[in-house]
Amino acid sequence: MDLVQRIAARRGGFLLFALTPPRASTPPPDAQAVADVTVDRLRPLDLDGLVLYDLTDESGRTGEPRPFPFLPTMDPSDYLDRHLTTWQAPVIVYRATAKYREDQVRDWVAGQDPRSRLAVFVGASTSEEHDGTPLHRAQQIRADTRPALLLGAVAIPERHRRRGDEHLRMIAKQAAGCSFFVTQIVYDLDAAKTVVSDYAYECRARRIDPVPLVFTSSVCGSIRTVEFLRWLGVDVPRWVENDLCHARDILDASVDHAEAILADLMSFCDGLGVPYGISIESVSIRRAEIEASVRLALRMRGRLPR
Repeated sequence: MDLVQRIAARRGGFLLFALTPPRASTPPPDAQAVADVTVDRLRPLDLDGLVLYDLTDESGRTGEPRPFPFLPTMDPSDYLDRHLTTWQAPVIVYRATAKYREDQVRDWVAGQDPRSRLAVFVGASTSEEHDGTPLHRAQQIRADTRPALLLGAVAIPERHRRRGDEHLRMIAKQAAGCSFFVTQIVYDLDAAKTVVSDYAYECRARRIDPVPLVFTSSVCGSIRTVEFLRWLGVDVPRWVENDLCHARDILDASVDHAEAILADLMSFCDGLGVPYGISIESVSIRRAEIEASVRLALRMRGRLPR
């Protein structure tokens, strides 16, 4: 079964790698060179699919200064169509719906091939973003325009720790047509296991089958990367930060931590009967961190059933 078939059948055990498209100012030849290098780097991983992010400037979400400057990136769908033409496996394309008018959302959805494309709709990062399409409206457009296109949504364990209702949000999104969920980067194992547990038992109580949860992981090659993760809303436990700060090689330690977290979550989901997938990314553009993320993906490939 390919990725689309697995998710449609509510089966897990798949491995993804998540990418951010090049900067919007990147000349086409350079963007093509990046795409070619990326495909060559990922080919040995035997991935089940890619994830392409649609970035927005989230500065309004927090008063804290952004550790790295925001630079607009290429539209992920355009990058896929123009430059990742040699990629064969399915691709999950993010759409930040607040960036697009309703007609743009409708046209994009209508143009997707549900046999090889999946979508994740992400709503506005703040309540002040009113110009684009609200998340619930984008979900309805997809249901009306191309219901065969599998739709995913974001699940945030840290939000569940604060509010205690993330599992109910997930159930509501599932009822609205979502076929899978993708977490933000997981470093807080306790928060992730809590939302998985609450979601699993809520599904049992309502007599519905859980859909796949895709756990996102990334490595940290510097304390500045840790700071950036925290700015993004990721909870990095203090003991983990201490281990990384005092490690002989921070990247090796980070890969070990990430692998241990993912392995624990896989076992936990197996026990609860929740299907899962793994998505690896690098939040840094440093070559060393990208290569460490590839090493992590290779380790996880060995842990996942085939």
